Amino acid sequence: MPEIGLGAGTIEYTDTGNGVGGTVVLVHGLAFDESVWDALVAELREDFRVVVPVLPLGSHRRPMRPSADLSAQGVADLLAEFLERLDLREVTLVQNDAGTAQLLPGVRDERIARLVLTSCEALDNYPPGVQGRALVAASRVPGGLFLLLQSFRVPFLAAMGSSLGGMTACGIPYERVRRWYRPLLTDRAIRRDLARFLRSTRKDTYLRAAERLRHFDRPALVAWGAEDRMMPPETGRRLAELLPQGRYTEIPGAGTLVPLDNPAALARELRRFIAESG
Repeated sequence: MPEIGLGAGTIEYTDTGNGVGGTVVLVHGLAFDESVWDALVAELREDFRVVVPVLPLGSHRRPMRPSADLSAQGVADLLAEFLERLDLREVTLVQNDAGTAQLLPGVRDERIARLVLTSCEALDNYPPGVQGRALVAASRVPGGLFLLLQSFRVPFLAAMGSSLGGMTACGIPYERVRRWYRPLLTDRAIRRDLARFLRSTRKDTYLRAAERLRHFDRPALVAWGAEDRMMPPETGRRLAELLPQGRYTEIPGAGTLVPLDNPAALARELRRFIAESG
């Protein structure tokens, strides 16, 4: 994978190269890497340049600098720096699970032409669900995060509704889980990065971001998993209503991990949205 040195450290990314339909940047969530988008990349790569950065959210393979700001806003700033360093312009920015992309409008949004939010942290749903609250709580107890992460060594525990199993309608092959959690289970520096992110959690992070979203004057699509239990569809509808050019749609047969559960439907919605918004 190509990589690029940024202020916080070196990150990896994938880039399909030129596409006549413009540039789509896909942003993953907590403890996922670029592979969560693989099926969607395959759907889009013939017509778009698709770029997927691996952000320092737990499944990254390169630890960040000890001085790096790994708060939610710090990670959003890292994403903005990534867009600048690759000189990506008129980007369709697509977010899943984490709320990172919401922290750029009104702050560092000059490279964003369109915003797409798919089943993600938003408004007062942060940290989201049982899973999110458990991670934050564990990070604040000495040794707690390390102990909680051990559950991902056991397929049955990882598949439980209170764990990764609750984020998908179709289930996740355990080899994917092993890939995503290998850095956290084998590298203390990666666990340190995730712990710093979790310990910086502020309940009002996305409520404050919502005030800036009210003034985001570009096309926005909120595409929510119809069967999402961790990020309730009601949150998605509220999010779409506050965006001046927001539209809401639900992706059938999908939980939080929309690009895993129904990438074909998400690709169709993205193509339609990009075409209709010019």
